[in-house]
Amino acid sequence: MAHMAYSTAPAITVGFDLDMTLIDSRPGIHACYTALAERTGTFIDADLAVTRLGPPLVEEIANWFPAAHVQEMADLYRSLYPTYAITGTLALPGAREAIDAVHEAGGRSLVVTAKYEPNAELHLEHLGIRPDVLAGDLWAEQKAVALREHGAGVYVGDHEGDVRGARAADALSVTVATGPFGAEELRAAGADVVLTDLTEFPQWLAGHLETTRG
Repeated sequence: MAHMAYSTAPAITVGFDLDMTLIDSRPGIHACYTALAERTGTFIDADLAVTRLGPPLVEEIANWFPAAHVQEMADLYRSLYPTYAITGTLALPGAREAIDAVHEAGGRSLVVTAKYEPNAELHLEHLGIRPDVLAGDLWAEQKAVALREHGAGVYVGDHEGDVRGARAADALSVTVATGPFGAEELRAAGADVVLTDLTEFPQWLAGHLETTRG
């Protein structure tokens, strides 16, 4: 069987962040923090915690538990996550269409997230979002490891940490104002492109590919 040209040289490889870029995980994460608080008898302001999504879990856990117990509580949270966080999480508008747009352009898609990879995979499976590659447990500049490995020329995220990851990988930083940072904050953080949400991504991608091919 003849191979299409992009089977070895895809037209483009695009990376996406997960939380608040592709999915609105706030309801599920809120439920998981509430369950963790009930299980441990420790106060956790779940309303506050879900406004700070993006950085590694241990950073949030450290706000509620002594340092000596942070890793233990993070492990407990991750064990509770499949029960409490998956079904309450929704795909953000345009998420599936953004992945599809990359594939329809002959490209490859990957999700690069700070989330624990097995739980990230559960979200993608539950919501029917199908990237070619998933890389978890990577935050900010660490994301560049996966982006470089897979040759991503674009990284799409919602957080200043995603901008830093794109920069570290020498990738174009495309951002969506669906997370904790507004459009002006994302521009100030150094994003190359700021979209309202992923519904604008397919049109942006088409224009970007036309420009780069031209």
